[in-house]
Amino acid sequence: MKPLRLGAMALGVALLAVTPTHAAPAPALPPAPLPPTAEEQRLPGKVPQEILRSSGFDDVAPGFSRALERARGLSDAERLATDDGRRLWRRAVDRAQGRGPAAGPGGGELSRDDDRPLYWARLGMTRALREWKPSFQVTGRQRAELIGKVERASRGQDSVDLPAGGAVKRVLITGFDPFQLDSDARRSNPSGAAALALDGTTVDTPSGPARIEAVVFPVRWDDFAAGTVERTLLPHFRPGPRRVDLFTTISQGRPGRFDVERTNGAWRGGYPDNVNLSRTGVVPVPPGVPTVRPQPQWTTTTLPYAAITAARTGPYPVYDNTAVTEIPAGATEPVDRPDGPTPGSTAREGGGGDYLSNEIAYRATLLRDATRLRVPGGHLHTPVLSFGEGNTDPATGRISDPAFVANRLAIVAQVRSVTSTAVAAAGTP
Repeated sequence: MKPLRLGAMALGVALLAVTPTHAAPAPALPPAPLPPTAEEQRLPGKVPQEILRSSGFDDVAPGFSRALERARGLSDAERLATDDGRRLWRRAVDRAQGRGPAAGPGGGELSRDDDRPLYWARLGMTRALREWKPSFQVTGRQRAELIGKVERASRGQDSVDLPAGGAVKRVLITGFDPFQLDSDARRSNPSGAAALALDGTTVDTPSGPARIEAVVFPVRWDDFAAGTVERTLLPHFRPGPRRVDLFTTISQGRPGRFDVERTNGAWRGGYPDNVNLSRTGVVPVPPGVPTVRPQPQWTTTTLPYAAITAARTGPYPVYDNTAVTEIPAGATEPVDRPDGPTPGSTAREGGGGDYLSNEIAYRATLLRDATRLRVPGGHLHTPVLSFGEGNTDPATGRISDPAFVANRLAIVAQVRSVTSTAVAAAGTP
């Protein structure tokens, strides 16, 4: 055995002799870009590009991309993602509320009240981050965190500014992105338009002024499961001088009517979202947030629905919707209940259905109960926003028309009126 050991030792010496003592490390490979999501893949289409051009928001993504190329490190990129995201949100809010130019040099014919420029410009920013090839190392997780910063900032989620004190009521509303875009990429969401129109505004009510702050959420199952709703709402639900006095989540619902949804169910029905993913099952509560245990099958609105439905708030009727779909205790098949759930039943649809409208209502009211927030809160469904007569074909239709704009403006105005009515009916918390 000794000769073998000596041979190995000799080989080791020989290897050391020929191995450079200060070998240069292999050059790091540039971070690989990520493929675009299903939402981002729609961006180059004719309709999204026309919406961006016609609003002047076609400069957002190119400007963001150029700034990314100048980033010298991760901290630069993080700051840029947050700052440019907030700048996009503020630009969309200002445009909707009549401040500044209607558009940039590239256009201006799209009406100010439109929510779609924000949606498509945001996707341009997130796609730019996925395709970015920085000069420094960025891990996949870090890139995802940068995208998350853009998402939160450009949705108003990190800039809610409710006043302290008792002189002004504090109101928080939420809207949604456009959805069902594969069937018609021209779609707008009046709840998102309402969020832009009302963010940072003050309305006068018989019980005093109310300051409204607004945020927008994505139409994506997995973002909800990851806690985007709870993360956004929780700071404003906790005790403190800026705690909300009233909140309502808002989404697009049924044709020709508003609905105050009385009951929300703990079930997601699986309809495809904006990235064409389906999720079915009990609404998952994210870890690390206050919740109610055991998880309830149903939550209930605390909005003053009787006062809201009795008031004349605008051209559309407003209903107190009490219907749900349940599996009764001891049964196995779903049953429609026009007057709400029966004791011990399992949720299959709340008043707002089994899509993300119902889910955001369930999550917000569950969080309300978990934080012992004793204020009015629930969900409001708006009428469906449709294009005008002669402009209903997605393949040949225009991106806007007078009826489309007039209906959206009417819906937004009525959201403002409903909110004012709710604040007045609630009185002093």
